[in-house]
Amino acid sequence: MNAIALLNAAKDGILTGSVYALMATGLTLIFGVMDIINVAQGILVILGAYLSYALSVHLGIDLFVGLLITIPTLFVVGVVIERVFMARLKGPEKTAMSILVTYAVSLLIEGTLNTVFSVNVVQLQASYVTRSFSIGGVHFGFIYVAGFVMAAVLLSALYFMLYRTRFGVSVRASLADQTSAALVGIDVRRVSTICFGIGVAVTAAGGMIYGSTNAFNASTSYDLISRLLTIIVLGGMGSLGGAMLAGVSMVFIGDVVGTVWSPVWSTMSYFVVLVVVLLVRPQGLFGKQSARVA
Repeated sequence: MNAIALLNAAKDGILTGSVYALMATGLTLIFGVMDIINVAQGILVILGAYLSYALSVHLGIDLFVGLLITIPTLFVVGVVIERVFMARLKGPEKTAMSILVTYAVSLLIEGTLNTVFSVNVVQLQASYVTRSFSIGGVHFGFIYVAGFVMAAVLLSALYFMLYRTRFGVSVRASLADQTSAALVGIDVRRVSTICFGIGVAVTAAGGMIYGSTNAFNASTSYDLISRLLTIIVLGGMGSLGGAMLAGVSMVFIGDVVGTVWSPVWSTMSYFVVLVVVLLVRPQGLFGKQSARVA
């Protein structure tokens, strides 16, 4: 593998992996606060992509400007899902039941999208989607760089919220121990609802970038959720930092395998790495046994 190919793999890992990390961070935030595994996260990403598609095609709104509409919209969608479905889950079987409930939500959204948009694949279009530039023989797609910048801004905003605001203190307390958080006066129910909304809202940004770089339909969500779940399990369930590092690492490893060996094995490499890591550290890279982490 020559130096240019390695640099390209590293570039893809950082640029593309950061967007996956953004989507996975929302997923792991929901799990960390609520003990809920949201397997509907993949279809919500596709929903975000379709919303951007509708705004762009039917109203002529720029993809990035459209995020001012799609991010709040999906926040509301997340709040509604949490209030209608997730708030009813209680007891020791909550986590297991959340898989079934969010899968049912996923099927409902998938069916709705197929009805409204059909099963034909589409892709987001804009003048900057196909633009690129080179630095030292390494090619950079404008949309990938823009996606990285956007992911960095949103992840920084999430970090600021968690570590520099009073609400963030409530979130981190809930991440550590919901019972103790409730005992000191934190409204865990409110924190859970807002965190679920935030976790879904970030899919709007991820969906826009994903839809700009890949053809998609509702069924694409199955590949997406498998990648996102791989990322949060590898990084450590409930670990925000682990999700970020795992997202970048998985794309980098996939690109290296695809370049050195064969593109056929690129996706499979995610799961091979996951199995190897879990054999050594069953709790993931940054997970802690019998405890949730921030």
